[in-house]
Parts: sequence; structure tokens; C-alpha cells
Amino acid sequence: MAEHLETMSMSGHLEVLRKMLWRLVCVLSLLTLVLFGFKEQVFSLLLAPKECDFVTYRAIEALLHRCGSAFVFEPYHVQLINTELSGQFIAHLSATFYVALLLASPYVITELFGFVRPALYQREQKIAIRVGIIMYVLFAVGVAVNYFVLFPVSFRFLGTYQVTPDVVNTITLGSYISSFTTLTFVMGLVFQLPLVCWFLGHVGILSADVMRRYRRHAFIAIMVLAAVITPPDLFTLALVTLPLYLLYEVSIWIIPKK
Repeated sequence: MAEHLETMSMSGHLEVLRKMLWRLVCVLSLLTLVLFGFKEQVFSLLLAPKECDFVTYRAIEALLHRCGSAFVFEPYHVQLINTELSGQFIAHLSATFYVALLLASPYVITELFGFVRPALYQREQKIAIRVGIIMYVLFAVGVAVNYFVLFPVSFRFLGTYQVTPDVVNTITLGSYISSFTTLTFVMGLVFQLPLVCWFLGHVGILSADVMRRYRRHAFIAIMVLAAVITPPDLFTLALVTLPLYLLYEVSIWIIPKK
């Protein structure tokens, strides 16, 4: 495989890259167009975390009821509004694209692997496949954590918070979609922390001993990162800091031992 890479000219590499990018654009465009026709299904999925009877709340209530508690979450309603003439159309188009990108992510990873595969030996290809699978699983877990835990709890807290009953919260649709998609992709990326630490340990840049020694510093850095990627409230900050620090502890155990 490596020999084949050496015989390919720069123009050959660029042509392969161009074809790959063209396929990605075509697949994403087609999937976006298809999903555009399923407006109700797409937005029922995206808007579900803002409801007071979201599946996460129902699951917590059911669990507590089995433990003998009669606890129920207090009902609430936060109205979404649109303030721009083309706002709903733009929100529909952008939301459809983001969902299409999530659904097409396995294909995107496959295409990227196909592009770099000629530069890898047989053993390296097997490692790359495993890394790609782990990367996608971690990304999916990060997306799920945001969808089922972080965003609904954050929205419930911030959307219902009032300094006085005279001030009613009405959230714009654009703000909702922007916050939701940003947190979704950011959580998918930050959940790559164990994989990044494993790679740095594999190449000798990072070690488990160093990570143990700088636990306190890492905790502060994680809090700063969580403050940057989350809405400005302490509750959401704590909600994000906890899983990120747990990922840091997991990373210590998976770093290759020298």
C-alpha cells in the first residue's frame, strides 16, 4: 500500500481528494433534501428535549416510583418564537443539515479512511479501523449524553429561570437550534478525550504518571473548558464537568504502559 502511495503524483492525490469531497457533498446534499421533506419528524426529535415530559424525566420518575418515592417533576412550558421573516425556513434548513451530517457521519469516516488507507501498511490499517470505530462510539456517546441529559436539564433550568414572574421567557427558534447543535457537536468532540490521551501516550508525549500528578490542574482546566462550551450557569457547568473529569480518569487507565 505504501509503495502505491509513493508512485502516485501530487495531482493524483488531489484528484482522489477532489472525488472524495465531491462524494461527501453529494451524499450530504441528497440526505439533507430527503430529510427536508420530513419536517415534522425532524423537529419532533429536536424539540423533544425542551418538553416537561421528556423521556429522561419520565425515566427518573419511574425509577423513583419503584424505590417508593412519589416524586414528579413540576410541569413547565417555554414558548419558542420566531422574530425574522426567513427565520423558520433557515432554522428548518440548518436543522435538517445537522441531522443529515449526524446520520452520514459513519459514511464520512469511511470515506476518510478510504483516502488515507493507501498510505498505511496492513497492521496500521487494522489499528486505524479500530480507532475509527472507537472514535465514532465515543462521539455517539457524547451526542447521547447531550441529548438525554445535558441539554434538557440545561434548558429546563435556564428556560424556566425568572428574576420575577413579571418577566416571561420566550426563546427564539434560532437560539434554540444554535444552542442545541453547538452543544451536540461539542460534546461529541470532547468525548474523544480518552482516544486523544491514548494516542499521546502511544507516541510517548503523555504518561499516566503525569496525568495522575496533575489531576488538580486538569480538573481546573476541565472546569474552564466546560464554562466555555456550556451556557453561563453553575448548574450546567457542574453537569458537564463531572463526565469530562470521569473521562480524564478513564484516560489514565487506558494510556499504554511503558
